[in-house]
This record gives sequence, structure tokens and C-alpha cells, in this order.
Amino acid sequence: MPASAAPEPVAVVDPYDTPLAREIADLTRRRSALATEVLPLPAATRIFTVANQKGGVGKTTTTVNLAAALARAGAKVLVVDLDPQGNASTALGVDHRADTTSVYDVVINDDPIEDIVQVSPECDTLYCLPATIHLAGAEIELVSMVAREQRLRTALHRYLAETPEMFHYVFIDCPPSLGLLTINAFVAAGEVLIPIQCEYYALEGLTQLLNNISLIERHLNPTLTVSTILLTMFDSRTNLANQVAQDVRDHFPDQVLPTPIPRSVRISEAPSYGQTVITYDPNSAGSLSYREAAAEMARRGAPE
Repeated sequence: MPASAAPEPVAVVDPYDTPLAREIADLTRRRSALATEVLPLPAATRIFTVANQKGGVGKTTTTVNLAAALARAGAKVLVVDLDPQGNASTALGVDHRADTTSVYDVVINDDPIEDIVQVSPECDTLYCLPATIHLAGAEIELVSMVAREQRLRTALHRYLAETPEMFHYVFIDCPPSLGLLTINAFVAAGEVLIPIQCEYYALEGLTQLLNNISLIERHLNPTLTVSTILLTMFDSRTNLANQVAQDVRDHFPDQVLPTPIPRSVRISEAPSYGQTVITYDPNSAGSLSYREAAAEMARRGAPE
């Protein structure tokens, strides 16, 4: 009689080797790495303008979450809300009702920043210079003023020079247009941080933005440089997002941070609670990504 055939080997499925398990393991590894790292603090204040003429790319979200991540890592951070919508002020939980003294009073009325700046409930080393709806009229009022492009810079540099304990970082959140408020932000800063959405048309308008920055560098602020580009709203499951991310990295290899910010419901929800995602859901993928991006910025240091 013929020998009976050997039974087919049964494939053993590892219950710990699933997409969800791998994702959880990756988040745990990233969380552990961040928990043990001590970020270097800059020797001089780094002032960033967060800008992109295209709306909806995550400028305000990036501003407040990077600021909160750096503050919780031990840095003293100031956020200047220069957008009349005041979304950065909302996310940081500071008062910005119409009757609140704000950045408008600094730029238009020469009020000192120290009388207006507020400490965010997020962290006791995170400060915010709030915006109110009055800022919407500032563009027109600035037109006839002396040194209209330098007013924020003058006030901010005076405040930083007179503050007993040094600020390590300043982030200026701009409106999505190139008016006098945005020009004030570029003149006040040393570095530009550009959030780029990982979607179609992501690079649209970027050439014009870089040309405008170059003009400001030549005529108004010779120390201005595009030091950081952050990929936002990244969905690794789509070919389009991966292609856009690769295109941006090819064009700006030295400026792009390695960690993209994923699309995340938790990131979107956080401002409605007057919080950043760093405190709203510290263990989420969005929070970890912003913390990793902030750590990379701290490690890189200011450009030479």
C-alpha cells in the first residue's frame, strides 16, 4: 500500500503581528524615545514666522502644537497671534474677546507687550500675545504709519530684551495672505516655518511665497531664512500623499523635517476644548508627531 501523504503544515498566525499591533508597538517605541530625551535649549531666542499663503494647510495648528511641545519639554515659548480670527489664542486657552487688549494695541497703539501677554493654561512656560477681531482693521491703519513694516519687530525685540528670563522660542502665526501684518511678521522673525499640506495643489503658490520672502530678505530683513518645512495632513495609505512628500523632500532636502504630521481627528478636536493636542490627547499619533517635529527643530538648532 502506498505510504500516506504527509499532512500539510498548518500556518501559525502570530497574534502580535497584525497592522494594529505593529502600530501600537511603534507608538509605544516613539513614546519611550521621547520620554527619555532631554532637548537642547538655544543660546539665543529663535523667532519663527509660520506662514503659507495657501489657507487650510495647518499653520495655526502647527504653531500652537509645536509651541506647546517645546514648552512641555522645558523651553520658555511665546506665541504671537497675528491672525484676526484668533484661532491660536483659542487653542491656547487665552482670553481674546473683543474688549481684550491684544496684539492690535501693540502694533497700532504702541502698548507694551508685557502688559498684554497672557500665560496659557497649557503650560506655565507657554505665553500668548492674543489677537482680537480689531486686528482685521489693522491692515488699513498701518498704511499711513511711520515704519509700518517694523512695528511688531520694534515692540517684540524691546520686550525680549527687557524680559528677565529669556524666551527660547517665539512663534508668530500669520493670516493666509501677504498684507502688512504678514510683512510685519517676516520682518520681526529670523526664521520662516512653512507647513505644506500633503495633497494636490500643495506646492501651488509656494514659489510666489518664496519670492516674497526673498524680497523681504533683500529689502527689509537680511537675516530672514526659510529654515523649516513641515509636512502636514499626511496619509501614508495614499500614493498622492507619499508622492507629494517625496517631491517636497527632493526640492528642500535640508529644510524638511523627517516627521510628517498625520491626518488626525484628535488634532482637529483639541481646539474646541481650548487645548492643543499635546495636552488633549498626549498619547495620540498626532501628539507624538508634533513632539517629534519639535524635538528635531531643537536638535537642529538655528541655521548658521
